[in-house]
Amino acid sequence: MKLNIKRRNDDEEKPFAAEAVEGIKKEVEAAGHELVLLEKYTEKAQLLAAVKDADALIVRSDKVDSEVFDAAKQLKIVVRAGAGYDNIDLAAATAHHVVAENTPGQNSNAVAELVFGLLVFAVRNFYNGKSGSELKGKRLGILAFGNVGRNVARIAKGFGMEVCAYDAFCPTAAIETAGVRACASVDELFRSSDIVSLHIPATPETLKSIDYRTVNLLPKGGILINTARKEVINEPELLKLLAERTDLKYITDIKPDADVDFQQFEGRYFSTPKKMGAQTAEANINAGIAAAKQINAFFADGCTTYQVNK
Repeated sequence: MKLNIKRRNDDEEKPFAAEAVEGIKKEVEAAGHELVLLEKYTEKAQLLAAVKDADALIVRSDKVDSEVFDAAKQLKIVVRAGAGYDNIDLAAATAHHVVAENTPGQNSNAVAELVFGLLVFAVRNFYNGKSGSELKGKRLGILAFGNVGRNVARIAKGFGMEVCAYDAFCPTAAIETAGVRACASVDELFRSSDIVSLHIPATPETLKSIDYRTVNLLPKGGILINTARKEVINEPELLKLLAERTDLKYITDIKPDADVDFQQFEGRYFSTPKKMGAQTAEANINAGIAAAKQINAFFADGCTTYQVNK
């Protein structure tokens, strides 16, 4: 079995760390498979040529679309080293009888820590020298209570925050067992939170769902923080709301398409240059090795525990 690792040249700030590559290689070769590394390719044709005899793929931000699946005649499984998988065309994977997986939980602490790095920056007025506020006693709402959301709740308690969460797919009992108040709806979450942290995936149901009406439910001085996906934000409507409500702040680690327009809200808007949530050595290594282990389990036992397409 030949396993390929792919990384585009324009993804050069998100490479697999050398330690991650060594860990992946160790896992793959111990199972009797061959590892091929393709890095810093600049043309899609290079990717298409490289996958033609691959049985498995590990990718980070590479776009794995129908053209890639057409070229990869032997491909059985593709694993996204990370939680998000919107760079994989799931319908095309299914049509080509390829299992698509992610590696949930491997980046969750890294993303959660970034949430609070950004929040402290925001409540201290972006360190502009003016008096800010503290997180202690603030009400934090978490939208989606998966691996990242749970870690955000854990850290928030250390700051002395009041924490609530809403997740349409997580039972109320599971949220409350974690010591977090469960909200009955998205609207309730926004109404009862000083800060809302987004952790929803980009799906047909969530695209542009964070809109004018929803964010406008935040109380005076509210903060919206997005370390999930930019596609869940209705950017034109959020721009309109920020123009009308000068008390609101928007913080994100995913630069909006309308970044230039958002920059007019100096002191109330901040975006990192690139998505930074999983950019730690630990997350990089964990996700890469987890991907290799999942591929080995797939070929050894037919395990598809983390399959995201059906």
